[in-house]
Amino acid sequence: MLGSTHGTLTTDFRARVEACGETPRTAVHSSAAPSADDAVPMDVSGRPLQADVPDLDRFFRPESVAVVGASDADGRPNAGITRRLIAWAERVGARIHPVHPTRRTVFGRTCYASVADLPEQVDLAVLLVADPLPVIEELAETKVRFAVAFASGFAETGDEGAAAQERLAAAVRRSGLRLLGPNTNLNAFEEFREDLDGPAIALITQSGHQGRPVHTLQELGIRLSHWAPTGNEADLEASDFISYFAERPEVGSIACYLEGLKDGRSFLLAADRAARNGVPVVAVKVGRTETGARMAASHTGKLTGADTVVDAAMRQFGVIRVDGLDELQDTAALLARARTPQADGVVVYSISGGTGAHFSDLASEAGLHLPTLSQAKQDELHQWIPEYLNVANPVDNGGHPVGDWRGRKIIDAILADPSVGVLICPITGPFPPMSDRLAQDLVDAAERTDKLICVIWGSPVGTEDAYRTTLLGSSRVATFRTFGNCITAVRAYLGHHRFTARYRSPFEDAPRTPSPSYRKAQALMRPGQQLSEHAAKQLLRAYGIRVPREQLVTSAAAAVRAAGLVGYPVVMKASGPQLGHKTELGLVKIGLTSASQIRDAYRELTDIARYENVPLDGILVCQMVERGVEMVVGVTQDDLFGPTVTVGLGGVLVEVLHDAAVRVPPFGEDQARAMLRELRGHALLEGVRGAPPADVDALVEVVLRIQRMALELGDELSELDINPLMVLPRGQGAVALDALAICR
Repeated sequence: MLGSTHGTLTTDFRARVEACGETPRTAVHSSAAPSADDAVPMDVSGRPLQADVPDLDRFFRPESVAVVGASDADGRPNAGITRRLIAWAERVGARIHPVHPTRRTVFGRTCYASVADLPEQVDLAVLLVADPLPVIEELAETKVRFAVAFASGFAETGDEGAAAQERLAAAVRRSGLRLLGPNTNLNAFEEFREDLDGPAIALITQSGHQGRPVHTLQELGIRLSHWAPTGNEADLEASDFISYFAERPEVGSIACYLEGLKDGRSFLLAADRAARNGVPVVAVKVGRTETGARMAASHTGKLTGADTVVDAAMRQFGVIRVDGLDELQDTAALLARARTPQADGVVVYSISGGTGAHFSDLASEAGLHLPTLSQAKQDELHQWIPEYLNVANPVDNGGHPVGDWRGRKIIDAILADPSVGVLICPITGPFPPMSDRLAQDLVDAAERTDKLICVIWGSPVGTEDAYRTTLLGSSRVATFRTFGNCITAVRAYLGHHRFTARYRSPFEDAPRTPSPSYRKAQALMRPGQQLSEHAAKQLLRAYGIRVPREQLVTSAAAAVRAAGLVGYPVVMKASGPQLGHKTELGLVKIGLTSASQIRDAYRELTDIARYENVPLDGILVCQMVERGVEMVVGVTQDDLFGPTVTVGLGGVLVEVLHDAAVRVPPFGEDQARAMLRELRGHALLEGVRGAPPADVDALVEVVLRIQRMALELGDELSELDINPLMVLPRGQGAVALDALAICR
């Protein structure tokens, strides 16, 4: 499989980090109080703008280890665990000290009655006890830096267990040590092959068994450096390990199996650190469905979160989400070891025209760019491939040329094309000697190019020498077993490098002090209440968001005067703090063009409000805005990430099509525009059926102002909904025709 040398990766990594204005090792032990100079910057809502990176060196490579509850009694689970820990300590060069109140020795080693009796201060304590809480309090006195708790029966079991876990977490916070677990396992102490070189995968799992497929990649020559089984995450969480691994020069990619996120903000800060360092994070995140979410919560006792928000947040910060463990394996392996692409063009090269066409269809559908090779390149390829075969891309060689010297000529010619960054060769089944020669030519060519070469070995057997020895023996060829996994991995590889090439941390520009708009808005907030439409629009005005000309009136005569000032035709709407969907109640009248219609509408609206027992603060007489694209822009509160911003097609379409995109503040203009491109109805903004293009710049400006509002009023604003936001033709702006706001 692919790989550059370990030394090359280290150099590239340091260059990436120095380009971000940091040194390769900026880890700070998170339990230590920062000095005034090292204080973590906060945003306007008091949330951190940088990940707190724990120094986990002594966790993964301790000099001394205590095993509390150690045993060598035959048939006891603790005996098997103790034996494995002793073997692990010998591999990593750590001194190990058994601790048990009634044993003098364990496996021939001196056993101590308590941690207080240990002959030295230890870096790591492994707790093989049913209740780790008393031991944590004892460890605090001996200044142990890290502890691992295997015990279960905590938050994964329900409310009583959650309360016990909170007591444990509180004891850990008081102690100053860092805890892995509870409800974790031995995966952190697995054996990693030392004979493999090149960039490594660092693995994080919240369910240890789900990491087994990635761990076994070592058998295919892929290096693993760390495994963090985070369990219930009473203290150390997946985000801590992402931040730490993103600073490790040997780590080429981070593979995660996540059932829930302990804290959304911490996750985003960790993903941001990885993105700034150019370290890809690949994750399986369960909980896409209601059933999956219930299972995840019952297993780890953590919030799963609204999956649409989780998915959007991952894309926003460059986390590559995959669905299966096989995809996690293949994608993490490719991203860890492949060099930076020189072009985004993909060429499909095969023995069979049918195979090439099939794969090309799937690749194109997935969004990969398959450029048509130039006529000059096609003419060159036809020196070795019969004229009647297609070589425009996919390249069909007909089979016979791969069996002799022509095969290598064809591969080299394709790789020499400057539009080609990736060559993919699907081999649907072994056909010796052709497939053997083809595999060897691909491996030899890979050693002489910086471009990515991928092979799909389609044989269901997988025992062929061309596969087991030739392809898997190469550190430069990425070998897959399925079309789907290859496409997923290559798409992630090209996407990751496009993302990191233009990535700028949104936290760098996040507001740190309140704006004048915030001070105006605060005066309008009513804790625990829903604002009337009139008050909600005042809130929008405070943030510079345009609303129609309108007046709030309390009499029919005042309504007639207001219509004259606003300008006919007008819209009249009931306005009150308990009104949400006014149209359903008949509390909206549009297209009114005369004083008599105004008086009739006023009487009808107030009569309906009395009948429905809806209190009003008045009737709004509004400018009628007809021509534009109806959008919805809003703010909601997510349990994991806090305030989120949504934009989508508005009016009735928002409820029918559910065509919306979500981002977590802070974000910049690039992400605001990306949200619009994600919409299925994006073409409406470009102008369809003779309609003029909409003022997208004005829409983007509204989205950015709303995210500023979300950041500043995050603790005070439960929900905001602008629907519709009428986006006028290009150059004419956008107008919030209706708004709903609920205060926290």
